[in-house]
Amino acid sequence: MDFEKLCAERYSLRKYADRPVEAEKLEKVLEAGHNAPTAHNLQPQRILVMQSREALEKAEECTACKFHAPVILVVAYDPAKAWNRDATIAATQMMLQAADLGLGTCYVGMFSQEKLHELFPEMKGLVATAMLPLGYPAETAHPSRLHTDRMPLDEMVIRL
Repeated sequence: MDFEKLCAERYSLRKYADRPVEAEKLEKVLEAGHNAPTAHNLQPQRILVMQSREALEKAEECTACKFHAPVILVVAYDPAKAWNRDATIAATQMMLQAADLGLGTCYVGMFSQEKLHELFPEMKGLVATAMLPLGYPAETAHPSRLHTDRMPLDEMVIRL
């Protein structure tokens, strides 16, 4: 898919098919996060892959956004190395790669950091910036009704 079309058509998926994500596609998504540029190449991003029923159930305890995806990626960073912007760049690249592969994601920023740390000791020393449900769109999935409602570019862009 060409990049312009990818950016225009990608949307926050909130309804997932009951279909597993192939290991090869998951690896490509993870590689996109791995390849993300970071300040001074410190690579502070850490990605927790939730796929087991137990991990998915625990992850959904940490947020009100329960979409029942077959995979949830928790994108975090090591604050001793850098800031959250690097992890956010990684999340963005993973979302775009997922869309290019026919998968959907939703950037979930509403979650309990404390609950994540309580339920996932692997997160010790990390700060989560996003949870990314990942999977195939359900047959009845569609973008929100406001997806294509964009303000004029001239209202968004300030040219100096």
